[in-house]
Amino acid sequence: MASAFAKVGARLLLADVDVTRLEAVGQMLRDQGATCLTQICDVARQESFEALAARANSDLGGADILINNAGVALVAPVQSLDLADAHWLMDINFWGVVHGCRAFTPQLQSRPGSAIVNLSSIFGMISLPTQSIYNASKAAVRAFSDALREELRGNVDQQRVQVLCVHPGGIRTRLVEQARLGDISAVAESPQALHSQFRRMAGNSAEQAAAAILLALQRGQTRLLIGNDAKLGDLLYRWGPTRASARFHALMRWGQRRLQSGNAKQRQVR
Repeated sequence: MASAFAKVGARLLLADVDVTRLEAVGQMLRDQGATCLTQICDVARQESFEALAARANSDLGGADILINNAGVALVAPVQSLDLADAHWLMDINFWGVVHGCRAFTPQLQSRPGSAIVNLSSIFGMISLPTQSIYNASKAAVRAFSDALREELRGNVDQQRVQVLCVHPGGIRTRLVEQARLGDISAVAESPQALHSQFRRMAGNSAEQAAAAILLALQRGQTRLLIGNDAKLGDLLYRWGPTRASARFHALMRWGQRRLQSGNAKQRQVR
């Protein structure tokens, strides 16, 4: 997304807790001619986000668009998951969004055409086994964004702030590779198999997702589904909310079996 926004002339303030990767991306964009500031930020801490908002105000004159994209994953059954891992995920995926919106809203409300982009997931509507906490965090982001949108519609004293809630399906990022794993025996034979399975089933690149988000902002959208898997999940949820998760899970298992069968045939040919 940083690259996509840089190409249309945005001045950027990038934030991450991983300083090495943050600086690498910042330098790459500066080498390409972009205005790109960087700052370490732990989204789980309100004071860290407030420092980021202060930097945007002082060095860039205020933010026009806030993108809450920090996210992590946890794969483990409910009964055996580590509660410390569960709190770690919620602190980033949900509370990070809350902290970001609270820190930046005052300056966004003073700028016409401003927007907030909150990254939820199709798993904010469809829930899968072993991902209960991730599912919950993304459902919370969806509900929070819906309420925030109504609060930021604007009045005579304040500008309206667009709130775009994004529901991607599988996007080829490092999310699963960096996930915390508990007992994954119900979904994969090994962490390596889980990573391979995700890469094969993720239908969209990060570049495609960024382009879709940029277009949705330009169109003034409030909701965005990315990928055919997200659109299918949304359709199943609208068609029958109480059975949507079971149907989606069955389709995913069918897809996984097809992949495994194809892999086995390839090995036999070799």
